[in-house]
Amino acid sequence: MVPQKNTYQESELVELLKLKSQEGFSYLYDNYSGALYTVIVSIIQEKELAADILQEVFLKIWKQIDSYDDQKGRLYTWMMQITRNAAIDHIRRKDHKDRQKNQELTESVYDAGATDFNPDKIGLRQIVHKLKAEYRELVELSYFHGLTQEEISNSLEIPLGTVKTRMRSALIQLREHFKP
Repeated sequence: MVPQKNTYQESELVELLKLKSQEGFSYLYDNYSGALYTVIVSIIQEKELAADILQEVFLKIWKQIDSYDDQKGRLYTWMMQITRNAAIDHIRRKDHKDRQKNQELTESVYDAGATDFNPDKIGLRQIVHKLKAEYRELVELSYFHGLTQEEISNSLEIPLGTVKTRMRSALIQLREHFKP
């Protein structure tokens, strides 16, 4: 007989994690690692390195769960932000930049399209495409390409303040789509 797996409501899962429950953490990993991994791979584009960063992300989640505030957003959104930040932080490190410069051509040519990332699986791209064009472009550059607001400002040649205002408006609209 196969043991029955528990399922948890978000609030129950958060409580288990705050109590440092191994069962809660295992559930979290089993149910969210795939989605978080695909975000990392979309930014890093190196599967082995992405797996290492995923482990760092889950360690951060485990250590920082007490800072999660359900009044500010959902657990999934909070974890996605930690994940995205970890991947972007890694890209900005000097050792990553040096390694990219020294990477053989064959590695990047054959692996470039080999990721399993598909934002459509979670419906994010469909929601982003419902935004105004000016918002959609900013969200795609930021979340799917890992650019900072300053980098977006420079690449689109629009003022940084405009980027920040539009990004805030876009995020407010996106948040409406994810409310329970």
